[in-house]
Amino acid sequence: QVQLVESGGGLVQAGGSLRLSCAASGRAFSRYRMGWFRQAPGKEREFVASISRSGGRTDYVESAKGRFTISRDNFKDTVYLQMNSLKPEDTAVYYCAAADSSRVGFSPSIIDYWGQGTQVTVSS
Repeated sequence: QVQLVESGGGLVQAGGSLRLSCAASGRAFSRYRMGWFRQAPGKEREFVASISRSGGRTDYVESAKGRFTISRDNFKDTVYLQMNSLKPEDTAVYYCAAADSSRVGFSPSIIDYWGQGTQVTVSS
């Protein structure tokens, strides 16, 4: 079992920044690909970013490229999402996710563990 606990969400004005953290406990953190999803009210859960086991490869949803940066620290068992230039459309609950699968892509269907979510609200 892996437990994921997110923190760092909150209310920010458009153009501002937030840094989300996800602390993992349980099985070897470095075994898992890690990522972030988000879900806005009335919408499906959406992929935001993912990072490989070593941290050498990252992927982003198009709307996050150039604004968000995912990183991980395998010594601290933590994954981060630095979000800059935030927009009101970034408002959602953000979920940390862990996947043991090496399948191409990072979709909800391959996720082994989810965090409880942290609310991000961007005001205009």
